[in-house]
Amino acid sequence: MGSIPIARSIFKRLMQQLYQAADRIEAQLLRDLLDRHRIQAAVFGDYLSGAVGELPADVYPTVWVIEDRDLPRARTVLQDWQRENANRASARSWVCHGCGELLDGSFDLCWRCGRER
Repeated sequence: MGSIPIARSIFKRLMQQLYQAADRIEAQLLRDLLDRHRIQAAVFGDYLSGAVGELPADVYPTVWVIEDRDLPRARTVLQDWQRENANRASARSWVCHGCGELLDGSFDLCWRCGRER
């Protein structure tokens, strides 16, 4: 006999919600960052945006921390990530010293030649 899968609703009762993302990409980026910090996390609702016509428009993917003991550390990682993203969004455009390409302030590397800012 095979194993019986545990329903997502049971998982959600065992985990803590950390963040509601704007889209699937943002949710996955955060989950990957948490993984690099050895914090297990899961993304739920990442495919619900395809059903927006039949669901309320405020359906967004959420990031959940699997282990309760990791939640405080995950919150710290999230705050640092949000602060870094805010700094990038407000950064000024810059010109690459390697090839002269004009780049958006959110880039740390030149997309054309790969040189650092």
